Amino acid sequence: MSAKAPAVEYGQADQDWSAADYARHAGFVVERAADLIDWLAPRPGERVLDLGCGDGTMSLRLLARDTAAIGVDASPAMVAAALEQGIEAMVLDGHDLADGTAGTDYDAVFSNAALHWMKQDPDAVIAGVRTALCPGGRFVAEFGGAGNVAPIRAALRAEAEERGRDADTLDPWFFPDAAEYRARLEEAGFVVERLETFERPTPLPGDIADWLTTLAWPFVTAFAAGPERNGYVSDVVERLRPELADANGHWYAPYLRLRFIARKPEQD
Repeated sequence: MSAKAPAVEYGQADQDWSAADYARHAGFVVERAADLIDWLAPRPGERVLDLGCGDGTMSLRLLARDTAAIGVDASPAMVAAALEQGIEAMVLDGHDLADGTAGTDYDAVFSNAALHWMKQDPDAVIAGVRTALCPGGRFVAEFGGAGNVAPIRAALRAEAEERGRDADTLDPWFFPDAAEYRARLEEAGFVVERLETFERPTPLPGDIADWLTTLAWPFVTAFAAGPERNGYVSDVVERLRPELADANGHWYAPYLRLRFIARKPEQD
């Protein structure tokens, strides 16, 4: 095998999202987690920070519950889409919450399908959330847990390695198990009130190639646009077809989610 090509380690600042593609190919990520807002149980007038707000779809639902919701996201394209929907939002890396740019004294920090993208330093993210919250404030979130989209991740990594790339530098995801993330929350001073993991097999709206180019872009864009990239995606698709496609060509993704409620103590 040839020597591995050099690769720059993926970081949150490298966000390369298409808000339109996300809405078209991954809208189910929001729809399937709609009841996460019930876990938050927002009260009218509460200040809620939507961490990793994306295009603002969840923020709109928070506003519909009469909260004062503000969104932050590392992707300028996603923040632009949120602003177009009338959401108050700003570009901010989740690792940088502790600097106070997004404000403090929030009643709650809410996050859906975003924490697993904050791989560089998950503890810094948790510490930043704690800084953003008022005493007694709550942190309510759902993201990928250990084993999330496991066969997809394995295929992406295997095909990258076969092409001489270091999969560890391309892999953008942090998928902890329940015990690990509970420990991280408690180490940061949170009281964990509820934490669950559960499987969510999810039918995809189209071909899994759309999922790959939309949600696994750190792998896909490591290859030059054109035949090289198309070949990589095609080979990943064929690896996955026997396991994730039915006889009619319908695809699903084996999601596994971690969801929790944690509270900042009234007094330290």
